[in-house]
Amino acid sequence: MSKPVKAAVFSAGSWGTAFGMVLADAGCEVTLWARRPEVADAINSTRTNVDYLPGLELPRNVRATTDPAEAAAGADFTVLSVPSQTLRANLAEWVPLLAPDTVLVSLMKGVELGSAMRMSEVIEDVAKVGQDRIAVVTGPNLAREIASRMPAASVVACTDEAVAQRLQAACHTPYFRPYTNTDVVGCELGGAVKNVIGLAVGIADGMGLGDNAKGSLITRGLAETTRLGLAMGADPLTFSGLAGLGDLVATCSSPLSRNHTFGTNLGKGMTLQETIAVTKQTAEGVKSCESVADLARRHGVDMPITETVVDIVHEGKPPVVALKELMSRSAKSERR
Repeated sequence: MSKPVKAAVFSAGSWGTAFGMVLADAGCEVTLWARRPEVADAINSTRTNVDYLPGLELPRNVRATTDPAEAAAGADFTVLSVPSQTLRANLAEWVPLLAPDTVLVSLMKGVELGSAMRMSEVIEDVAKVGQDRIAVVTGPNLAREIASRMPAASVVACTDEAVAQRLQAACHTPYFRPYTNTDVVGCELGGAVKNVIGLAVGIADGMGLGDNAKGSLITRGLAETTRLGLAMGADPLTFSGLAGLGDLVATCSSPLSRNHTFGTNLGKGMTLQETIAVTKQTAEGVKSCESVADLARRHGVDMPITETVVDIVHEGKPPVVALKELMSRSAKSERR
């Protein structure tokens, strides 16, 4: 009888914990690394993560620790679920502890400020491993719904199809259906840019602009994402799949989306600092909108919705003014 697959999940936030549940339900032995002792203690003693997923019981084959070496020991998969802008510093501390052949799995949807690197590129740079040992899980993955075992599909991406298939098997459950993909670039861009478009749609909802505006922003946001992806060598079909359209629709329509909620508060007139103060968890698009805009400029790609979000969030431009400027851009073909 083969031994169970071991997975280490860094960290015990909402999505890390939810994906840990998926892995456990698929038969893996899962260790969650938690930064705070009280979170780890609660998971081990009560089987709940009250800070991030209150009311949901974790499987028995999930345990928690504050010791990163204990979490990483012997792991077949090392899952990374920290805020994207903290990945480089955190991973640098964990690399010496990792099992020698572990596959590094990114749950993060962001682009690093300054370097404009995707998360898999940061992992490759810091951990000094080949692309065949780095995988990405992305798609319409609202943590609370998945932790409640509501049906969801996702994409498991790796340049090595066999590695993607191994991870697919390790996280396939009756409620979580993963599909494989070798287009890591496209899958990561879909996940990162949808957070920015989610902010834009949230702002529009907060301003009460209606469903036509929402539909227009989602569609033109997808066009921006696809343009950038094509410039970076991604497969255009990726953006009509779960990592593209699927994730975008979920983020732009659900009250569970942190980015949409953050944008809604801005659209209602709250300042950036007021919105940050009432936001309990990281809304990745707030920082990634700048790095996505930077990435677009480096590749000569026009992304007006992304630039508008940057103007509102980081330049303090009133949403009404930004909307007027966006709507007054010169007319062009839809295919451009």
